[in-house]
Amino acid sequence: FGGRGNVHAQSVAESFFSVLKKERTKRRIYPTRATAASDVFDYIEMFYNPIRRHGSAGGLSPVEFERRYAQSGD
Repeated sequence: FGGRGNVHAQSVAESFFSVLKKERTKRRIYPTRATAASDVFDYIEMFYNPIRRHGSAGGLSPVEFERRYAQSGD
């Protein structure tokens, strides 16, 4: 992935932001930008990466997927 105009990278980003809106920010009003940033950071670091399972990662969370990948030696 990566590179300017890469449709695969773009679809991954679009999917993430769609999930973020649906699961965390939709219908929420944040009093400040800092509050919104803190809430989004909490969602990503405390739920999305370590816990939420992803179909594209074989039903594993991103943290678990990376752990297994690192252990495989690839």
